Amino acid sequence: MKSRHSVVKSFQFAFEGVWVALKKGRNFRIQVGFGLVALTVGLVLKLSSYEFVDLILIISLVLILELLNTAIESIVDLVSPEIRAEAKVAKDVSAAAVLIASIGSILIAAFIFLPKLLG
Repeated sequence: MKSRHSVVKSFQFAFEGVWVALKKGRNFRIQVGFGLVALTVGLVLKLSSYEFVDLILIISLVLILELLNTAIESIVDLVSPEIRAEAKVAKDVSAAAVLIASIGSILIAAFIFLPKLLG
């Protein structure tokens, strides 16, 4: 019974993390919003199953990277409350990962949506 309890607790902790990110993370909320808009547009445009898979994968990637960026920033703030060059590098590089994924998501959305919108 203990292992079931720990699995349930693990899911509770994970959902708590998502809730904290939604509550405190402006960028996370914005990205969730864009993801929901993209999925809604996909439904309206009747995307194929493969196109939906692509869309879900890139939305998930951006959200995952934003969560990791938030975690890294929190850890850096905890271990280095003072401004240090090394702390800035960690924060900037983790933010860059989100930026690159976001740019990629825009390109993927363009490849998926533009032909349907223009054709």
